[in-house]
Amino acid sequence: MTGEDTLASTMKAVDSFTNERDWKQFHTVKNLMASVSIEASELNETIQWSNPSIEEILDNPKLTVDISDELADVMVYCLRLCSVLEFDPVEIMKNKIEKNRAKYPVEKAKGNSKKYTDYE
Repeated sequence: MTGEDTLASTMKAVDSFTNERDWKQFHTVKNLMASVSIEASELNETIQWSNPSIEEILDNPKLTVDISDELADVMVYCLRLCSVLEFDPVEIMKNKIEKNRAKYPVEKAKGNSKKYTDYE
């Protein structure tokens, strides 16, 4: 990654790609949210009916490309949605991490996968 490869420059590239193709008209909030979900499903489909380890994925060039392509699609749609709604993705992630810190205190959450509502 170079110094120019920032989240802001990536968002600008996604917006530019969209604008060059006159796709802004299709990028409603509803359509972008649906696209995130659709692409997330396609990400899941890459390992549907299997449960490969990290090593097995990394040792399989086709699977690695398939997963990275679908993951990129999810992230691009998420960034586009942030752009449309004028959300700062770094800021909203920081805020969510802080909310999760409160919901999942280390002394209760460490080493288990219970939902925060089970802590009460």
